[in-house]
Amino acid sequence: MSPLSPTATLTYDSLRFGEIEDFPETIEPVWILGKQFSALTEKDEILADVTSRLWLTYRKNFQPIDWRWSPGQRQRTEYISILNAFIDKKDSYYSIHQIAQMGVGEGKSIGQWYGPNTVAQVLKKLAVFDSWSKLAVHVAMDNTVVIEEINRLCMPWLDFERGTCAASVEPQEMNGDLQGACALAEDETALWKPLVLLIPLRLGLSDINEAYFEPLKQCFMMPQSLGVIGGKPNSAHYFIGFVGEELIYLDPHTTQPAVEPDEDGQFLDESYHCQHPPCRMHICELDPSIAAADATQQLGFFSHALRKRSALHFPLSVPMLEEAVLNKRPQISAENSVEFCGF
Repeated sequence: MSPLSPTATLTYDSLRFGEIEDFPETIEPVWILGKQFSALTEKDEILADVTSRLWLTYRKNFQPIDWRWSPGQRQRTEYISILNAFIDKKDSYYSIHQIAQMGVGEGKSIGQWYGPNTVAQVLKKLAVFDSWSKLAVHVAMDNTVVIEEINRLCMPWLDFERGTCAASVEPQEMNGDLQGACALAEDETALWKPLVLLIPLRLGLSDINEAYFEPLKQCFMMPQSLGVIGGKPNSAHYFIGFVGEELIYLDPHTTQPAVEPDEDGQFLDESYHCQHPPCRMHICELDPSIAAADATQQLGFFSHALRKRSALHFPLSVPMLEEAVLNKRPQISAENSVEFCGF
């Protein structure tokens, strides 16, 4: 891989504790990825929830670091596998190396900044090689969720043209039993690959439109929500919730030493969890270019999340992020395509 350009490493080398404020004393509820808290009585619970989330920041010195891990603090295999997928090594599924290389196919040179849509497309491509989690990652383009495309992605065992099972699919790749599902081919809930749905959106031209304030806040109240990514160079964040008119986010712009597992595969993982109150910004300061994310493990959960997201709108009938849900993608003829482009 080509060396990263100097612009890729212009980040903060120290934690900016001086700029971090505690949660305000307010009766407004605090919402973090589908969970509600009270800022008056549950500040410890809020911090514990934030600390439990993975905090992925910039790293430096991608060589092994001499440290010791207490043998009494064992980590679960699943947790270790998640960290291994993101550590800064070329062979990790979602390392900065893989993201930078895959971004070249999206027209981004090494070291160039990625917008939310580019990040979504890169994650979709990298997920194909993720043999551990076997997640299905779908990017809903043009503010449109096409049910047929997601069904084919999450239920590859089913031949949708014939209504029969595809014998080539391995049962361990899905959330269920292949033989039982084929016996009940009409039951679409029998098998379902866990889905991460990424929805790139633009909520205004240069600034976010006020009409989207409430629908966006409601996104963080959904239990399926993975949050929102967005921003601009040197000001891109991972938004996980809100309190009042302020968005709660984790800031990756802190450069920390790279971490390597020890011989037993255990991690010194403290730097992967935010140990201080999360950052906040007024919702009007959000850059209008974002990508929202949901996660569903079963078809029923996906259908429920889709209904909830489609129902998010303002009393004035402003649709939630002008999002459309279609059973099939419309077929556009060559003639109509030319007319559309001309328009």
